[in-house]
Amino acid sequence: MVVREENEWVAVSAQPLRPDDLATWVTRADCGAVVTFCGVARSTSSFEHEIVELEYETDVALAESRIRDVVAVARDRWPVVRAIAIHHRIGTVKNREPAVVVAVASPHRREAFDAAQFCIDALKRTVPMWKREVWEGGSAWSEDAQDIVDVGDLAP
Repeated sequence: MVVREENEWVAVSAQPLRPDDLATWVTRADCGAVVTFCGVARSTSSFEHEIVELEYETDVALAESRIRDVVAVARDRWPVVRAIAIHHRIGTVKNREPAVVVAVASPHRREAFDAAQFCIDALKRTVPMWKREVWEGGSAWSEDAQDIVDVGDLAP
């Protein structure tokens, strides 16, 4: 399911992510700053194996609802932000492919950078997303997991 409103585009899907599409979508005539964060699958992990791919699992409706909560808090904290897009992959993500993309547009860079950083950090803390690391001959759930909290519990 994709939630796309005038100034908010949230998606969790197995489709490959297209960071340029998100950056283009958030761009507004009254915005001089567009910040895009792209988290990509990497080959290193705490398991000391060379990771070939990641597998993400979540409840899509719950994840998208939690991401919309993140967007709402970002809008409260940075009211000048004009548009926010956040997409997260599920399923198999090969090395160097985007797993998550956050794009934020605002009139000035400071608010765009701050809001984008908040969005990715809050997403990691508030959205239940399970990650399996896959290497040649094996796999394991990531040990980087942390307790899920409500976005309202995050310090300003």
